[in-house]
Amino acid sequence: MTRSAQQLRDEIALREASLADARRELADGELSSAAAASIEARELLALDFARRALGELTPESSTRSPARRRRRWMLLMALVCFFVAASLLLFSSLSPRQPGNSITGSVSLGRAQRVTQLLGEAEADIANGNVVAALSAYQQVLAVSPKNVPALTQSGWLDFSAGSSDGNATLVTLGIRDLREAIDYAPRNPAPRLYYAIVADSTPNNRALAKSEFQVFLALKPSPGQLAIARPFLRQLGLAAS
Repeated sequence: MTRSAQQLRDEIALREASLADARRELADGELSSAAAASIEARELLALDFARRALGELTPESSTRSPARRRRRWMLLMALVCFFVAASLLLFSSLSPRQPGNSITGSVSLGRAQRVTQLLGEAEADIANGNVVAALSAYQQVLAVSPKNVPALTQSGWLDFSAGSSDGNATLVTLGIRDLREAIDYAPRNPAPRLYYAIVADSTPNNRALAKSEFQVFLALKPSPGQLAIARPFLRQLGLAAS
């Protein structure tokens, strides 16, 4: 899908902000040097592509309403934040399970090892910007373990983001369904709750639901990486991060 000049300008501004945030979080000790370097390399590459694409376009006016532009801006920002914190979310999801925080369901040792391998491959694919390969790995996980919460969460978010960007209602519906299932299987895991709340805030007439989901998310004691993703939305909704 060809992007407009304004969309490219928005992306450039968001990626520049993401770079600034990563450098600040590195200075504050919230990011490791390796994670910060990975983020910076990825964002600088994406910025180069966006600036080149913008240079090839004639500036054009946007016909979107302010509300729709805001929703799209927030969704794009969340997608950038997703790549920044994906490894943190996967790590926390795969850590020793707490009560009510189901990870892979009941699977044999061999299948569990395969699930762990696929999740690791998906994490690496996301770090390399290969969303298609990551989605494929998550779908393979779900074929082995349909109740796997990390796979449901990540594939749900990626499907929703892609569907929203392309105007594909089927993908949007599939993404929301997967996120809802992840919450049902692991009601005390903050990761699926976070992305479900972002989805609610990014869709029309769901502000009350978004606020409610973010309140539950905060009560689940999320990680610093998860809070970093949530913070812009919490400010918009008048909620305070703990």
